[in-house]
Amino acid sequence: MKTAIITADTFLNHDTGAGHPERPDRVSVVVNNLKKFKKKLIWKKPSKFDRKFLNITHNDKYVDMVENSFPQKGLSYLDGDTVVSPGSKKAAFDAVGSIITAIDGVENKEFKNGMAIVRPPGHHAEKEKAMGFCIYNNIAVGANYLINKYKYKKVAIIDFDVHHFNGTQDIFYDNEKVLAISTHQYPYYPGTGSDKERGKFNNIQNIPLPAGTNSEEYLNAFEFGLKRLKEFKPEFVLISAGFDSHKDDPLAQFELNSNDFHEITKRILTIAKNSCNGKVVSTLEGGYDLNALKESTENHINALLEFN
Repeated sequence: MKTAIITADTFLNHDTGAGHPERPDRVSVVVNNLKKFKKKLIWKKPSKFDRKFLNITHNDKYVDMVENSFPQKGLSYLDGDTVVSPGSKKAAFDAVGSIITAIDGVENKEFKNGMAIVRPPGHHAEKEKAMGFCIYNNIAVGANYLINKYKYKKVAIIDFDVHHFNGTQDIFYDNEKVLAISTHQYPYYPGTGSDKERGKFNNIQNIPLPAGTNSEEYLNAFEFGLKRLKEFKPEFVLISAGFDSHKDDPLAQFELNSNDFHEITKRILTIAKNSCNGKVVSTLEGGYDLNALKESTENHINALLEFN
């Protein structure tokens, strides 16, 4: 079995304006680099999905608001830094559709694991609020899809983006079927993510770390999250794969290097192999230095390939 990449060209039409850090070449540079693995990877485009999964994840009012927010021309703002353009609607739908397509592919044994390489990212989008470049919470829709379509009772989300997954936490704070784990710089944007935020069922595990955290310090702290993951015994693992904890990233102050993302991914997959036969899907979140993003995603994909 192989690893799948799910992506669509519609990300190019999600225009965030000149100088915005969340820009189309973030995905272009990753996709173009991964083409050298062509024989090892399965490439798929996202399929259409039932919109009810958006309404399960966000509330109806928010979904309607977003639906009506896409401008006919020019740019519109959902919040101070979350921009939408005419092409954003299809890009946002394809971002959600990509993780759903990846999940179906793993469940149907088309491939062993997969990554949705998408923009806009998702983990800051709350039940009823767009934030931090995020419109729909792609990973949260994926988790709800697993719970509702495949009837899973134990879904794990691991987020190694440098920013706290406030949206994912908001959506699953009182859902005992989801264990959500985040490592992140703290205090930092978006301001949430203290280790006292634990969820109604002790199902949220925040691992806040200071600016300047290096590889050794990060990996030592990450073990605490992996211990929780192992104890939870998930039936499926979803990864919010943000690569902005790289030392070269302009939007944060962690000191990880590109190779660390191979080790991080490998440790997650080792547990997933034992608990759920390696059922793992990741989705792209942050990462704003193009070379660091290119190298880091390659390391992430290499780890996924090694567990086929």
